[in-house]
Amino acid sequence: MSPPLPPYTPARGLRGGHAMTIFASLARVYPRPRARRERWELPDGDFVDVDRYAASGVGAAHRPVLVVCHGLEGSSRAPYVRGLVAAGLARGLDALALNFRGCSGEPNRLPRFYHSGDTGDLHEVVTRLAAERPGRPIVLAGFSLGGNVVVKYVGERGESLAPEVRAAAGISVPFDLLRSARALDAPGFWNRVYRERFLRRLREKALAKARRFPGAFDVARVRAAASFAEYDAALTAPLHGFASAEDYWWRCSSARFLPGVRRPLLAIAAIDDPIVPGDTLPVEEARANPLVTLEATQAGGHVAFVSGWPFWPDFWAERRAIEFLDAALRE
Repeated sequence: MSPPLPPYTPARGLRGGHAMTIFASLARVYPRPRARRERWELPDGDFVDVDRYAASGVGAAHRPVLVVCHGLEGSSRAPYVRGLVAAGLARGLDALALNFRGCSGEPNRLPRFYHSGDTGDLHEVVTRLAAERPGRPIVLAGFSLGGNVVVKYVGERGESLAPEVRAAAGISVPFDLLRSARALDAPGFWNRVYRERFLRRLREKALAKARRFPGAFDVARVRAAASFAEYDAALTAPLHGFASAEDYWWRCSSARFLPGVRRPLLAIAAIDDPIVPGDTLPVEEARANPLVTLEATQAGGHVAFVSGWPFWPDFWAERRAIEFLDAALRE
């Protein structure tokens, strides 16, 4: 058994949540474990692409599997996903990295997209893995949007969650989607950089979708959307059955589902996260459920948690998540 991971110490020279977040996003060198791409058909006629990884050592029938969900406009090949997969493989876990619909490099078939509260595809993945090898332990992990999906899924399923699912972890989870949307839409240079980076990709996908499905949504509103409030009101809400952007944010915020969690759950957060404000963390909800562990560090940024030196970095949150999940599997 590996020795306990020491508490998080921020990397020297990366001061503030923005510096940490941007470094982790742009300057990261990451492992490239060998993956096998599979396309899984879904009951509604659409598909998801998944990348599967096999650990070495113990026979495949006995290896637990780690399921990883990426963040907004990420993919299974995002550096943080591969970093977590590599950490899991080193602990003897197989892994599966899920691409949300339209995020694998090929457009999905239906007018709909993915969103922060869409747990249906994760449920399909869990169901299929459980059917492959009944009783094989499964652990879940997600980053940012994917973390919200994981936490919501575990909480909303409660006692009905597949018994194969033993534990879950979320890193930089936007527990309150309204507050996170407002943080991204707030004035400021870096907020504008984050906002436009995400919205540019989302608008491009939406406009390509509109050419395939004329009339599915108001193209002019989507093209003009300059904030998450405008984008979610123009596309996410109407396309996925929500009354408004506010209705979508409220119904899909994972903090609401923490009381229903019935498996060990670790949530890793940073107080200086520029996208998930520290005062939005569900401290009381976590305290009220003994199965929920909320670890909030003073520094760490968003999906970053860089430690060591910038020229020789380590990514603490991924190792901490694997440590937690591995310990839950051994109980």
